Amino acid sequence: MATRVIPPRILKNIRYNTATATTTATTKPLNYAHPSIISSSVVPQPSLYDKANQKPPSTTVNPPLLKFDDAEKLFAPVSTSKLLRSTAVIHATAMGPMVDFGMWIMKSKLVQKGVLKDLVMASIKKTFYENFCAGEDAADAGRSIRWLNDVGLRGMLVYGVEDAHDNEGCDRNLKGFIHTVDVSTSLPYNSVSFVIVKITAICPMKLLERMSDLLRWQQKDPSLILPWKQDSLPIFAESSPLYHTQKRPNPLTPEEESDLELANQRLLELCQKCVQANIPLLVDAEHTTVQPAIDYFTYSSAIIHNKDENPIVFGTIQTYLKDAKERLLLTAKAAEKMRVPMGYKLVRGAYMSLESKLAQSLGYASPIHNTIHATHKCFNDCSSFMLHKIANGPGNVVLATHNVESGKLAAAKAHELGIGKVNHKLEFAQLYGMSEGLSFGLSNAGFQVSKYMPFGPVDMVIPYLLRRAEENRGLLAASGFDRQLMRKELGRRLKAAVF
Repeated sequence: MATRVIPPRILKNIRYNTATATTTATTKPLNYAHPSIISSSVVPQPSLYDKANQKPPSTTVNPPLLKFDDAEKLFAPVSTSKLLRSTAVIHATAMGPMVDFGMWIMKSKLVQKGVLKDLVMASIKKTFYENFCAGEDAADAGRSIRWLNDVGLRGMLVYGVEDAHDNEGCDRNLKGFIHTVDVSTSLPYNSVSFVIVKITAICPMKLLERMSDLLRWQQKDPSLILPWKQDSLPIFAESSPLYHTQKRPNPLTPEEESDLELANQRLLELCQKCVQANIPLLVDAEHTTVQPAIDYFTYSSAIIHNKDENPIVFGTIQTYLKDAKERLLLTAKAAEKMRVPMGYKLVRGAYMSLESKLAQSLGYASPIHNTIHATHKCFNDCSSFMLHKIANGPGNVVLATHNVESGKLAAAKAHELGIGKVNHKLEFAQLYGMSEGLSFGLSNAGFQVSKYMPFGPVDMVIPYLLRRAEENRGLLAASGFDRQLMRKELGRRLKAAVF
């Protein structure tokens, strides 16, 4: 297997301790940064912030190496043609009417048949698709990952399917996820940080809804026995919304229990594949209608597969939910008690419109924080909690954020806690095609950074693009950080070319 070349800017910050380094495959942590540079027996990068100086912890929110003011340096790896396309797409998706028009086209009959379909699909492919997706097949995805690897970033590979509604679709999707793991192992070592799975793609949606209803009712009435339920971590907190389930649900039918066993087998096969490949599996979060069942699948699998200090199964916490922090604390405490190392991806969240409409239709307050500032605080609080946790024990965290201030705060906290930078316990992440300035800024400072990279045929990935367009319209419209940086760099390159 090819060995990843660590960028010089990272190497210069690492003092390699040859006396204690261990390089054998049997002792390397899961998907470690590099077997010849970092090992489980080495204290994480003491040379980055030498404790021998006995200086008090830094209180700055912007460590010296985390800089975003040099657009030329940030976008140095990006070709002008790619930068032009990205700038155009990001500006377009920041305009509400443009997003509405694009979504109307992708949902309309224009993309269903005939010459117009070919034209529309070609237009989508050359714009939104190529900006936000890794490619149509494994070969395309591999080229995208290699490019990221060359510029010091990593990739989270996502087989770009959405929901499945029957076992046939679930089986077909499982093959796609298994193939994604195979693709990952064929790429340069450590260039793929995670394989992503959507439980809604390998378990029928109706079954997930039924399981979630039963889990919610059991939370209301602990006397309810669920014979199919395996050991899990806490799924709910006292503040968790339970209004989705208005009345006591019927038990799963024999057919539903059979479908559940098939779903368990699919997830088990995928987990075992990831264990063999030494690549973590990250479970995406969904809307609250089915999230309890998704958490159940995630945590029951984590109990089985997460051993020693190396999580193989990661869950996702959406911090725009009011109960997010409480659930994280409960789950982390239970995992620690059971000696199950847990990995979490922290995100602000999606499905805002759907959640608010559903709660309102049932006569309840939205489960989402009332203000964006409360969401920011929840994300930052959860990040701080996880950084403290991994600094003092097992576990991993992926901080998936497009917010520059959250990135600065987390980097400063990691610095303060002495976690180090190139550290297998901490990963920053952004969507492919978004927040490039933040990604490169964090990478230039030496942190591990991944891009969330869906791949698959254009027509298959359109549901993903539609969902992202709806989710991110507010984000792109509200934040001009990346657009400003890209305009600045394009202006500089134009002047350099002319003069």
